[in-house]
Amino acid sequence: MKPHDPDVLDNLALALKDLERFDDAAEILRRALAIEARSDKIHVHLASVLLDQHKLAEAGAAIERALALNPNSHDAVNLKGRVTFEFGDPAASLVHFRRALALKPDLADALNNMGNALKELGRLDEARQCYVKAIEIDPNVTGVYVNLADSKTFAPGDQHLAIMEALAAKSDGLSKSDRYQLDFALGKAYSDLNDHPRSFRHLLSGNAGKRATISYDEQSALTLFEHIKTAFTSTLMAAKSGDGDPSRRPIFIIGMPRSGTTLVEQIIASHPMVHGAGELQTLNDVILTVCGPDGNAIRYPEFVPALDQTALTQIGARYIAALRQLAPSGERVTDKMPSNYYFAGLIHLALPNAAIIHTVRDPVDTCLSCFSKLFTAEQHHTYDLGEIGRYFKSYQRLMEHWQRVLPAGRILDVNYEDVVANLERAARRIIAHCGLEWDDRCLAFHRTERPVRTASATQVRMPIYKNAVGRWRVYKPYLGPLLAELDR
Repeated sequence: MKPHDPDVLDNLALALKDLERFDDAAEILRRALAIEARSDKIHVHLASVLLDQHKLAEAGAAIERALALNPNSHDAVNLKGRVTFEFGDPAASLVHFRRALALKPDLADALNNMGNALKELGRLDEARQCYVKAIEIDPNVTGVYVNLADSKTFAPGDQHLAIMEALAAKSDGLSKSDRYQLDFALGKAYSDLNDHPRSFRHLLSGNAGKRATISYDEQSALTLFEHIKTAFTSTLMAAKSGDGDPSRRPIFIIGMPRSGTTLVEQIIASHPMVHGAGELQTLNDVILTVCGPDGNAIRYPEFVPALDQTALTQIGARYIAALRQLAPSGERVTDKMPSNYYFAGLIHLALPNAAIIHTVRDPVDTCLSCFSKLFTAEQHHTYDLGEIGRYFKSYQRLMEHWQRVLPAGRILDVNYEDVVANLERAARRIIAHCGLEWDDRCLAFHRTERPVRTASATQVRMPIYKNAVGRWRVYKPYLGPLLAELDR
């Protein structure tokens, strides 16, 4: 083996990528490019790894370099579509996916990516057709089965279930990620078929496989909740309230994933005076810019006691400036980043007129629903029943803390079960809390045409349904570690 051969380094990086060692893979690819900078293939592989690392701007730059070297590289065009999609423009991404398919009609990955973009746009039948065609071209691309399973309801004798089972039965040729992707898809399939024992066996296997690939420091995660509660005392909240940016534009929707946040946002975003922005990283990005007197960034929540009126107003103003770019015509804007529950106290101080809505669902249903999903954005605490139970309890205690230290009624709790039981009553309550006039379009939320990028993208395209309430009970015999942590 030639240690300085770029092709050898490229192959090594791809092996590291399969092991989800993305930092190592990126370093090896950069070494390869230092030797052979004119390889469009290696630029494409680097862009793919950078996408796995969620480094969108760097991935986009790598793709542009690849396309400059080879404008007709189907892989580069396909990845340009991926970058465009990840930047939040699914409609524009379709142009690139179609061009990639024009260059190589049997490019299964481009069809899978196209399906994801169509799903986000609410074009579910077209999305499903893309997934099916991708499988017809290459039945060994396991990631497609996760997307297909999410887009359909399996019936007895389903041909795709048989294909998945045959693929899963292979003793070799499947990577660790192939295995857990198939397990999540099979878990969903057997849930549809009401074969709950088999469904849960696959969910356990899939979650264990995914958990083995990630580094999760549970102690640090749970300690953060305690630090936040310690920082935001009743005394501090009383002393610092009344400042901040006065804008009423933001509507924050917070809560655990799978607790109804997407449903509530879709109801609000169906109002003609609201722009549904989805899950924004904006507040977290603004918080990362907070610096001390020496100019160095200070971690949240350590900087909170030192915030004065000017600092709070600046935090709020930076956030509002970002929203203005998303909705320049002045409408209200929803921010459905669930984990903004970390920042509810700071939202109150920096944006005192912003609406805050907290979605609540049965704890076991919430945790089980998380456990059944292979998230695209990392939720490191959701792949072990005990870990997700402990995380949920810490989150729950933080929300109880916010209710104690914030003014009464500042956060509106919305129960998922109440929305399902009486949509109009719940929707009117939600819209009133946002300070908006009622509009009947909020009841027809499933008809609202807007991109939705969450694990619930398929569900919010349907009218209200009740079969997700109490779903956990059929799995009760298998949920011992979770039930113990939730004191159930």
